[in-house]
Amino acid sequence: MDMTVKQGFIEAWTRYFDGAELPIVFYYTDIAGRAELVPPPSGRQCLIGALAKVRKGAELCFDASSIGCGGGKRYAGFTPHLAPNFEYFLSCGIPGKLEGERYKKSPEMVKEMLGNISEFTAPAKYIVFKRFDSLQEWDSPDAVIFFAPPDVLSGLFTLANYDEAEPNGVVCPFCAGCGAIIRYPYLEKASVRPRGIIGMFDVSARPYVPKDTLTFAVPINKFNRMAANMEDSFLITKSWDKVKKRLKAE
Repeated sequence: MDMTVKQGFIEAWTRYFDGAELPIVFYYTDIAGRAELVPPPSGRQCLIGALAKVRKGAELCFDASSIGCGGGKRYAGFTPHLAPNFEYFLSCGIPGKLEGERYKKSPEMVKEMLGNISEFTAPAKYIVFKRFDSLQEWDSPDAVIFFAPPDVLSGLFTLANYDEAEPNGVVCPFCAGCGAIIRYPYLEKASVRPRGIIGMFDVSARPYVPKDTLTFAVPINKFNRMAANMEDSFLITKSWDKVKKRLKAE
């Protein structure tokens, strides 16, 4: 990570989003020791819940065995496999055998949805998560993730669309919470026009974040553009000043 870019963003973030939480980043690596390796959990553990420590400054590294949720493993690219009867799990369930989450109307619709999702394989053995201010020169972020309340989200949304003529510079795919912060922003990195991803609408993940918090994730190439545009954008206007006062008051 370029330390000049890092410091410049932190200074601008403090100036325009005073009091707002710094983002976290992730990247894939085959190099052990870049952060504390999370041991295999004793039972099911939501990845979103584990990332609460990163938001507070911890530096964590996960491999396939560190993630205690099948969905988390899949959305991080560590396995292509789905749980047996997944189409029923996500929809109506199987009476007396499997409770359904009822996030989709029917098993057939789940199967159709899965056919529209690109497969994703982790490019390395480990995925490392760090808070932005913890980044060192040897870190190479793949994506940046903001945990944000509505006012901050509005600023990030508008900044992401600032240099886009096409109206969909930000999208909101239906997916698990970890999909919105890992898979989708990572895949956007290779896009000709990388987009931001709004997420954390996953009802199962909601208990692991504050009630007024959603996520906004962008691949690093899109983030760098957003950071470079901050000083020339709406953030310097009186319109944003009115919002910024509320951020500081909170």
